[in-house]
Amino acid sequence: MSEPTQLARRAGIVYLGVVLFAIAVAVQLFRIQLVQGEHWRAKAEHVSTAWRIVQPDRGHIYSEDGRLLATSVPEYDVRMDMVPDALTDEHFSETIDSLAWHLADLFQDRTQAEYKRDLADARHRKERYHLVKRRASHTQVQALRSFPLFREGRYKSGLVTEKRLVRARPFGRLAARTVGYVLRDSSALAIGLEGGYDKWLKGRTGRRLERRLAGGTWMPIDDGEGVDPEPGLDIHTTIDINLQDLADTELERQLRHHGAQYGCVIVMEVATGRIKAMSNLTRTDDSSYVESLNYAVGEATEPGSTFKLPALMVGIEDGLINVTDTVDTKWGVVRYHDRDMKDAHTGLHRKVTVRRAFELSLNTGISLAVTQAYGKEPKRFVEGLKRMHLHEATGVMIPGEALPTLRGPGEKGWSGVSLPWMSIGYEVALTPLQQLTFYNAVANNGRMVQPQLVTQVSRNGRTVEEFEPRVLSERICSDQTLAVVRQLLQGVVDSGTAKNLRNAHFPIAGKTGTAQIARNGSYKQHGVSYQASFAGYFPADAPKYSCIVVVNGPTTSGYYGNVVAGPIFQAIADKIYSNRLELQQERAIASTAVKRAPVSMSGHAADLRTAMAGLGIAFDSATEGEWATTEAADSIVRMQPRAIVSDESDLVPNVLGMGLRDALHILENRGFQVRVSGSGMVKKQSLRPGTRASQGSTITIELA
Repeated sequence: MSEPTQLARRAGIVYLGVVLFAIAVAVQLFRIQLVQGEHWRAKAEHVSTAWRIVQPDRGHIYSEDGRLLATSVPEYDVRMDMVPDALTDEHFSETIDSLAWHLADLFQDRTQAEYKRDLADARHRKERYHLVKRRASHTQVQALRSFPLFREGRYKSGLVTEKRLVRARPFGRLAARTVGYVLRDSSALAIGLEGGYDKWLKGRTGRRLERRLAGGTWMPIDDGEGVDPEPGLDIHTTIDINLQDLADTELERQLRHHGAQYGCVIVMEVATGRIKAMSNLTRTDDSSYVESLNYAVGEATEPGSTFKLPALMVGIEDGLINVTDTVDTKWGVVRYHDRDMKDAHTGLHRKVTVRRAFELSLNTGISLAVTQAYGKEPKRFVEGLKRMHLHEATGVMIPGEALPTLRGPGEKGWSGVSLPWMSIGYEVALTPLQQLTFYNAVANNGRMVQPQLVTQVSRNGRTVEEFEPRVLSERICSDQTLAVVRQLLQGVVDSGTAKNLRNAHFPIAGKTGTAQIARNGSYKQHGVSYQASFAGYFPADAPKYSCIVVVNGPTTSGYYGNVVAGPIFQAIADKIYSNRLELQQERAIASTAVKRAPVSMSGHAADLRTAMAGLGIAFDSATEGEWATTEAADSIVRMQPRAIVSDESDLVPNVLGMGLRDALHILENRGFQVRVSGSGMVKKQSLRPGTRASQGSTITIELA
């Protein structure tokens, strides 16, 4: 066979194969489209559609007076099906100009021409799920439903609004960390009350049929067979938003004043344990303060001197420590094994009573009292602390509460110096909330209640479940011990380290604390910072509220608890007292029930004695001088000599505390021109007593 013939045969075979393959393809296409068409179309529809979860509206979180602390705000993605069956090219062309103008006017992000071009291009591409606007508000979505084309309904206009819930806090940072939030729609990552009460807030999910489009996006299909989600329940907190605002403001002011790193404040109702305010502020790189971590609940640190209260209570309860006992502080330096314990100020005190050691917060005095009592059986001391539940978390319904640290003999970390250092608040760790829970129990006649942040849950204004106060311990110690330690706490404010917090209207009881805290967990590598605190309650004679303030890392204007944390406590206490009429009424009733000596102005001694005798008021006069200063005790007025200054005419006399008549008599006799403002007793004089001033000088005195 010739070569051309062989080539022709081979070409014919190839040609025949191609023809047969083409015929097979055509037959298969015919069979799939016409014979099996319905089967494959149904299968494709099934693959591209699915039942998808619809998240419910999360419940609201309310303050004590019903104001919203957190709520779910809807946001929408606005989309369009550019080729719905009922939308003709002619109608689209008639309405696109007007629609584009309205969209540009509503969203203010693009011009009318840009919106028109975008919609026209999307229709040309026959997009079924074209994005018009992301994160549109509910008000904007309501408005655009009235726009040209869109007002004709979904099936003719192709309008699709995809709802997404966003959690909003109307009060901004106020109680932000306490209220919390949910990360990535996952309750496992919920913070604060959002996490603690998630099972009530989250509601029940629904489901709807959706179709998957090109690019992996899903479009809802309204077939009437979906299940609507059930909204979550609302929770009602104990937070007083006005008090929260005050705590937040005072904390930030003091943090800024002292250049502190962070701090927290908690205010609690004594009888119920309900938390009225909880503020946590942290300094950022730009020196602003934000609520980023809940130090009150989540961070356990060495409390320092505020722990001296439970340390003494154990010894008093066991009958091993009496507050009238005397301890020798060695002028503020006592050696335990290979370490020296020092007081904040050495060389000032030596032999003092345990009571005075507590009031002055002497480390040496408290540690000596405890080591003398428990040096041979430290385990008994630790067991006493555990009887008062200081080794247990409070169980507050906020995720992430830190566990206390309270080790005993034989445990890792225990050493020969552990007992004395534990007695002054080191080698133990507590959160501010755990400390306050203990102090609140002292104020509450020994009854320890669990901190409470939510009182009830509701739906549509109707109560579904209520949460009553929960008692952790009916009695943390005896009545006799309570009576002693409450006197100690009031003594701290009356004549101890917190004298600057004394209040003329109501008594305060509490304890200052100043602790050295290792920076970044290491004393050796990073050195120490200071933590100032004050924990207490008020009014001291009938406690209604307890409060703790903790400030970490103050760098300017001091670092002691009374000057850093104390003023915050005082401002909060003053605000609560001034706004709670019932507290003032109780104080008034109490004051009339107890006979007390009246407060009088300083002045001329003979006149004061005559007035006291005439009014039948008992007085103790320790002076025969011309002028006297008075002090009201429980049942007697004490009179002490009053130093005006020497008779030299160029020294300014001291008229503070006097009435106007006596002040004018003294100043004008010295040749001063006197200006007066206010009424009452002299609270301020413009020229300092004892300084030199020529005759004829003008002095202004302010009375109040």
